[in-house]
Amino acid sequence: MKEFLNNVQAAWKIDELRNRIILTITMLIVYRLGSFVILPGINSIELKKQMLQGAGEGSLLGLLNAFTGNSFASGAVFALGIMPYISASIIVQLLGFAIPYFARLQREGENGQRRMNQITRIVTIAIAIVQGSFYLTSISSVAISTSVPAGIFWLGNVILLTAGTVFCMWLGERITDKGIGNGTSLLITAGIINSLPKSIIDEFTIKVFGGQNGGPIWFVGEIILLVCVVIATVALVQAVRKIQIQYAKHMIGRSEMPIAEGSLERNNLPIKLNAAGVMPIIFAQALMFIPTAIYGAVVDANSSPDTGSFLFQLTQYGSWQYSMVFFVLVVIFTYVYTALVVNPQQYAEFLKRQNAYIPGVKPGAETEEHIDTITSRITFPGAVALAAIAILPAAAGAFNVGSGFALFFGGTSLLILVSVILDTQQQVKNYLLSNDYENLINTGRAKDAANAVTSNTSV
Repeated sequence: MKEFLNNVQAAWKIDELRNRIILTITMLIVYRLGSFVILPGINSIELKKQMLQGAGEGSLLGLLNAFTGNSFASGAVFALGIMPYISASIIVQLLGFAIPYFARLQREGENGQRRMNQITRIVTIAIAIVQGSFYLTSISSVAISTSVPAGIFWLGNVILLTAGTVFCMWLGERITDKGIGNGTSLLITAGIINSLPKSIIDEFTIKVFGGQNGGPIWFVGEIILLVCVVIATVALVQAVRKIQIQYAKHMIGRSEMPIAEGSLERNNLPIKLNAAGVMPIIFAQALMFIPTAIYGAVVDANSSPDTGSFLFQLTQYGSWQYSMVFFVLVVIFTYVYTALVVNPQQYAEFLKRQNAYIPGVKPGAETEEHIDTITSRITFPGAVALAAIAILPAAAGAFNVGSGFALFFGGTSLLILVSVILDTQQQVKNYLLSNDYENLINTGRAKDAANAVTSNTSV
């Protein structure tokens, strides 16, 4: 704690870093204020009641609501939040693996990245228009309190929802460029953290004053378990498998000089245990929405549901059938996405260009195969650990943990929180180290200048 306070104090003394922190906080406050601006003609109270009734805060709708800081269930201008931009980024990124044009843009450096960003923004607007249309259609029967014609209501609010998404996208880009941390991730984090205090208070009230579900001792146990889960998630995010590499030559001037036997320079090639990050959970959750759509299409709304059917259980968040399928999907998508983001051929080519090699492994195809084998081996425990974290909220709910509080026991919310906090902390540390390095250089230059003046004066 003392080190954290010292870092905060040191960061505040650096003008550039202080300005970046202030700008980031200001942007996040603006984003949070947008969640209280309700769309015209929307009954916010009735919408929130109807939308989350029966679905629960741990369901897909509850998760979307958490990501948008309660804007989704309130019918706010930021109801779609930054999610269309994330969807567009994922689509454009995947196109880079499938379409040569996008793959070429990814290799063109800054110009290619600028073009990719423009395409992502256009796709974001298109996705926001489609999602906004579906959103308004889904809430039209429960939350409209206006006499405005349906066409005007629909068109005006689609424009507002799209504008809200574009504004959120602009906020995220400004934070990334002028602030501290990744702007898009910080906006999602701000929405998730928004529901954390209320969830803790509600859980405390139920356990301590509700007279049921274990009492205060059970609540303390939940807090301890949550801390343990957070520690395990941090370990998963930071875990790497280091492959030892060696450099056979080094440069002296323009000549390559061999290093003497026994004095080879050593380094490591880190392969993350969870290279796929949170993407497998996002893909798996998107697929888990399909059983609900199928069940609604094949079952008569007027008939009583067959609660014993496997299809019905797949629509129930927290059931063992749902958790089992979700677990398997996360493992599968972890392998798929890791294969997309970890390219052993690129690693082998990079080592070759750096005149480096893995001890006991020949450069080229053998190095590529060696890296691929290690990646495949560490992906399995990483995928299982990620899948276990993904179903922890459902497991916590089975042990009488409130749905809102259980959301923070794992899944996308916890992984995003941990990843964003660690990334932002690392950026702050980098600024502090850079400032210390610049001060060291300036101090050295000042001493050299002083010595020069003293020497000239003596002469």
